[in-house]
This record gives sequence, C-alpha cells and structure tokens, in this order.
Amino acid sequence: MSNRQMSPVRTRYAPSPTGPQHIGGIRSALFGWLFARHHGGQFILRIEDTDQKRSVPGSLEAILEAFEWLGLDIDEGPHVGGDYGPYIQSERLELYQAWAKRLVEQGHAYKCYASAEELAEMRAAGGGYDRRYRDLSPEQASKLEAQGKPYVIRFKMPLSGQTTGVDMIRGEVVFDNAQLQDAVILKSDGFPTYHLAHIVDDYHMKISHVTRAVEWLPSFPLHIRIWEALGWEKPQFAHLPVMLNPNGKGKLSKRKQQFAADGKSVPVLVHEFISAGYLPEAVLNFLTNIGWNFGDNREVFSTEDAIERFQLKDVNPANSAYPIAKLDWLNSQYIQTSAVDDLARRLKPVLEAAGFAVDDDLLRRVAPLLQARLKTLNDVVAMAGFFFADWETFQAPPAEILIKRKMDGVSTANVLRGAIPVLNALDEFDHETQHRAMATYAKDIGYKNGQVFGSLRAAVTGQRVSPPTFETMEILGRAETVRRIELAVQALSEPA
Repeated sequence: MSNRQMSPVRTRYAPSPTGPQHIGGIRSALFGWLFARHHGGQFILRIEDTDQKRSVPGSLEAILEAFEWLGLDIDEGPHVGGDYGPYIQSERLELYQAWAKRLVEQGHAYKCYASAEELAEMRAAGGGYDRRYRDLSPEQASKLEAQGKPYVIRFKMPLSGQTTGVDMIRGEVVFDNAQLQDAVILKSDGFPTYHLAHIVDDYHMKISHVTRAVEWLPSFPLHIRIWEALGWEKPQFAHLPVMLNPNGKGKLSKRKQQFAADGKSVPVLVHEFISAGYLPEAVLNFLTNIGWNFGDNREVFSTEDAIERFQLKDVNPANSAYPIAKLDWLNSQYIQTSAVDDLARRLKPVLEAAGFAVDDDLLRRVAPLLQARLKTLNDVVAMAGFFFADWETFQAPPAEILIKRKMDGVSTANVLRGAIPVLNALDEFDHETQHRAMATYAKDIGYKNGQVFGSLRAAVTGQRVSPPTFETMEILGRAETVRRIELAVQALSEPA
C-alpha cells in the first residue's frame, strides 16, 4: 500500500498563547504539517491555554499570522472550526474534569490535599512530593473533604517496574517507574495540566501522530500510563530533536538574544524573520533541513518536494546547532529564482519603510539587477536605495570612494571628464553599448577596466557597492548619468 493511501492521518500543533511564535515551535508544527500533507491527512491547530497566568492577549492572532506568512494551511482550528471543537482548551474544562473524576473513581488517580507549605517542606528536605495523600482511607478523605480543604488530582504512577514506549524517531524507550512522581493532572481551580488535557484532546480529536519537542520525552511514561488507564488507543509519538544555539551550546532560547559568529543577532521569533527580510519559502526550507535531510545532497527544495519525501522516521534524533549562516545562503537562492514582478512586490515595502517613494516601473527595471546580489530583502536599501532617492538632490560621493587603486584625484577627474563625450556620442545608451565604448576608452587612455568602471560606478551611484555599473547607467539615462559624472569631476577639481 502506498504511503499516500494511509488514512486517516491527523496531526496537530498545540501551542500555549504566551506571546510571539518561537521558531522551535514552528519547526515542530512544520514536521507535523509535512507528515499530514504527505499522507493526505489533516492538520489541526489547538490552543492550550489552561495556564491562564501565562496567557498573553493577541497570541492567537500572532500564531495565525505566522502560519499565514509561512503558507502553512490549517484544516481545523479556532478560526476555521471543525467537527471536534472547541479548539481552545479553556472552553473544554468540563470534559477534562469528567475524565479526571473517572480516573479517581477507577483508582488510577487520587485527590491530593498537600498545601503549598507542605510542598515547600518536601522540597526543602531534598525531595519532591512524597505521595502522603496517595492511599488515604475513606474516613481520612471524608474528614479532609468536610473541612473544605482544597485539593488537586494526581495520577497514580506504578511504584516499581518499567514503562516502555515507542518513539517514531528513537525506537523503543524504557523508563524506570521508581524514578517518576505522581504528577498533577487537575489543578485546584478546575483547570487541567498539560498531562491530562492534551491526552483527552488528542483522543477526542482523533489525533493519529504527535510531533513535539524532545523535552517532553521524560513525561512520555506518564502519558503512556494515562492513555492506558483511560483505555484509549495511543497515537504514535515523534519527539523532535532540539535546536541548539549557533555555537552548539545550550537550547536555542526564546527570551535570551543570541548572536552568530559574525556578531549578527540571530532571529528566533517568526516576526524577527519577517523584519530581517527573509522569504517565507526560504525559512521553511531552512527549518525542514534542521534534523531532516531531503537526500541526493540537495539543500534547496520546494515545500511541495518536501511533502513528497517527508517521513517522521527519517528525522535525525541528534540535537543540532542552529545553522543561521545557511539561511542567508538559502534566502539568496530563492531571491535569485524569484519572478521579477514577485521580487519587486516584496522589495517595495522594504524601500518604503526606509523612507523612499517607490515608482513601480522603476523598481521592476531595478529588481533583475539585484537578484544575484541580495542575501535578504533588506539589503535592497543599501544596495539600490539611490535609485529611489530624489535625483535632483544627488551629491557626488567623497573622493576616497571615487578614487581607485593607483589613481589620484587629478587622474580620476581626467578619466571621468574624458568619459563624458564618449558617452554623449553613443547612438544607443543601452548597457552593452556603454560597456564596449568604455572598455575601448580605458584601453585608449592606458587604464584598466576596473579603474575606469569603478570610478564611473562611484560617480553615478555615490557608493562603492551597487548593481552593475552600465545597467545602472542605462536605467538612470544618459542625461542623469552625465550630470552625475560632471558633479564628481567638479568635486574632485575643487580645492580640499
């Protein structure tokens, strides 16, 4: 049977609404999304907001904006509905409470009356919760209830033996029960913890495969036991490797700013990738490459190509450093292959944010000159902002930019002055005609092309680095090109 015929595959992304989207969470979502799409299944968004103190207003909107920017479509969720909602946990409290009560009635869980002071004493003694309320007699429990003492519900873990689970990435994993505690599954305020809520939701939403970070692996035996106590068939689990800091030391932090070897700030939140000028398709390609390999030594591939090949069993279990330097290269590859109109559309808001008034026709002419030179969309400002500045206020750059190797101010002024009549005499002002004429001119006056071309570049753009010189001059036009060269000659001729 083909993988495409496996049915039904249902994966989910279940973030807490605690602020901007971290790229680690998005990578977990992406792998679940790719797996669902590979098998023709569904991908569900569920908001796990049972920790009300950590919820941040606007988080759901930030999650949806991140998914929309990345192009990851959602089949069911708070914003689109579905057959298994509601998709926000705080709207499902009665369901969790009912199943917690069932676990207590069946002897798999119990009411724990430990106060905050008691728990603090246990920690001070060097241990965790000591299970003192695990085996109360009915009389003891009734007495505490009569006092109205608040309680949480804890799950009863086996005190000995082992719990074995299967991870799609790591294979069989075995845990000693004696090392595990009786975790809280329902808090005193009636809200569930993650341990109970995600299991109840995954069952009722018919989730078939769970992709989550490897940090949840220590909780895996607890979750296995809860699934078994409830008598439900478990989904398959894939605990994804952690993305480490660029230096390979420590987990990639959501709150502590990280820096790459070149000193550049490392983006870790989705909105940081957007503001840094990265393309969403490049970011998706980048994330898919962390922990999974397309094969065939291929690093650049479309999302559609990844869907065709993706399998969770092929994910590398080893944690890996965040290869941020690779993102610039990947982004440049996508810029180079972008359609000109599409690239121009993406560059326009970057230029406008920098204060330029953008003429669409001019931008479409400039965009092809930039494709081989931009690493990010933001590079357009330094590279080609001069095209969109007020031409009338253009000023010649400083002499140190105009003067090239083995030249001085006088020789540079003479070379530029002599280029003007050659350019004015051309029948056509296209870049190829200019290039031939200036190459001949350089040879006739005994200079290298790099010297003449470099001084022309600086004269007409005002900067050391720019799009190709003659293509730039073609766009500026003959009159504006000559005017700028004359300004440079004048600046070089004035006394220091």
